[in-house]
Amino acid sequence: MQKQAVQKNERVEEVFHLFVKHVQNFLKEAKLNHEEYTNFVNWADRLGRAGELPLYTDVFLESHVLKAMYTNKPGTQPSLLGPYFIEGSPLLKKEPGKPLVLTQRHDEAGEVLMFKGNVSSTDGMPLPNTRVEMWQNDHSGKYSAFDADAPRYNLRGHFYTDENGDFEVKTIVPVPYSIPADGPTGEFLKYMDQHPMRPAHLHLMFEAEGHETLITQVFFEGDEWLETDVADGVRTDLVTKLEDKSGHKEASLNFVMRPQ
Repeated sequence: MQKQAVQKNERVEEVFHLFVKHVQNFLKEAKLNHEEYTNFVNWADRLGRAGELPLYTDVFLESHVLKAMYTNKPGTQPSLLGPYFIEGSPLLKKEPGKPLVLTQRHDEAGEVLMFKGNVSSTDGMPLPNTRVEMWQNDHSGKYSAFDADAPRYNLRGHFYTDENGDFEVKTIVPVPYSIPADGPTGEFLKYMDQHPMRPAHLHLMFEAEGHETLITQVFFEGDEWLETDVADGVRTDLVTKLEDKSGHKEASLNFVMRPQ
C-alpha cells in the first residue's frame, strides 16, 4: 500500500532548526559530560513514560510563554490552563434573583463562596452572552475526573454573562494543593530544592465573539503560596480579596478581553 506523501511545513522546519540550534548552544554552555547527558536523557524518557510531560511544561514553561506574549498588552493577563481541564461541563441554569451554582454534591465540604465578575472588551464595552467555563478543586485539594471520589463534573460548569457582562456564581473556597510530586517532575523539584505547592485558585475560560479566548485563574490575598507558586501562574491583576460575610465568603474580579 502506497504511503501518502506528507506536505512540507515550513513553519515546523523553522521552529525545529531554532530548537536544535538553541539546545546545541545550551549543551555547549552547560558543558555537560556524557554521564550527565545520559542521566538527563533517561530522566526525560521517564518523564514521557509517566505521562508527566504536560505537567512539567505547565510548571516550567507555559507561564514564561504567556508572560512573553501578553505582559505588555492591554486586557486581563492569561494564566495556565492546567492539566485538570476537561470538556463537556454542564450548563449552569439561572434562576431569577439567585446566583448560579457551580455543580457540586449536596453535602459539599468547604466554606461557601459567592464569586462575582464582569466581562468587558479593551474598549470598555461590556460583553453580554460571553461563555464562561469555570472549574476548581474541592476541599480536599482534588479535581473531579482525576484523583477525586467526586462525580466527573463536580465543581465544574459553564454559563453566560448577562446583558451587562455580569455574572455571579455560588461555589466553595478553593484550597492550595500540591502538584503530583512522586514522579519525575517531583524528582526534578527536589533537585531544585523547590516545593510543589500551588496557591488556591479558580480556573476561568472566557469565549466571546470577535475576541481572543481568555484562559486565566483567580487567586486570593493572604495565601501563603502566592509569592512562590510552583507554576509561576500568579499575576498581580488576578489577585482579589476574600471578604467575610454572614456565613460565607465573597470575592469579585473583573475581566477584560482582547479583540482578535
